[in-house]
Amino acid sequence: MSQEQFRQDRQLSDRRSSGRRSSGGPSNVNSTLSIIIAVLAVLLGFFILRDIRSGSNSTQTVASQDTVATTETSLVEVPVATTIVMTAFKVQIANASGIAGSAGQLTTELQGRGFIVQPAMNKNEITPKQTVTVVYYLLGSEAAAAAVAKELGGVAVAAMPAPIPTETGGLGEASVLIVLGTDIAGIPLLPSAAAVAPVVPVVPVVPVAPTTTTG
Repeated sequence: MSQEQFRQDRQLSDRRSSGRRSSGGPSNVNSTLSIIIAVLAVLLGFFILRDIRSGSNSTQTVASQDTVATTETSLVEVPVATTIVMTAFKVQIANASGIAGSAGQLTTELQGRGFIVQPAMNKNEITPKQTVTVVYYLLGSEAAAAAVAKELGGVAVAAMPAPIPTETGGLGEASVLIVLGTDIAGIPLLPSAAAVAPVVPVVPVVPVAPTTTTG
């Protein structure tokens, strides 16, 4: 091979090598751009997720506050006025005063005021003589017992004891029991406020004799 031909082959080989290097350049640039775009996409996704989570937490906080407000409102109790109907329950009187006939007298008086009262009876043998009258009630008849106690002048009210202090050990159909003591036994009940009428004084009229004149 002559020197001239060797030189030409060398130049041709250099051109091919240069072409391969130049063809790899754009590929490297594309790879770099892909990496940069991927990093930007990851960062953008991170910020978007952070904003979404922040908005979700804010919504949950507002919802929790609304729930608390609703709960506090539901706890407010509204008083409801109730009226006791005297014929909606029955009363039993047990004489524990030792004064004969006093339970029957009280039965008649309460019946006259609109209460439904069962026939009077005595206390049981194990209950001692009572000096103070007490109105006992079964569960659910607290308001009824309070109305009866008020009618008796404001005597004490208590839950029904066990055993029931009547001579039969029961109440029949009654839910309120009056254990009559010596404090009001035989004493007529005071008139209720509705029964009290104003007293109008009566002024006597004095007749005047006619006068005559003589001529």
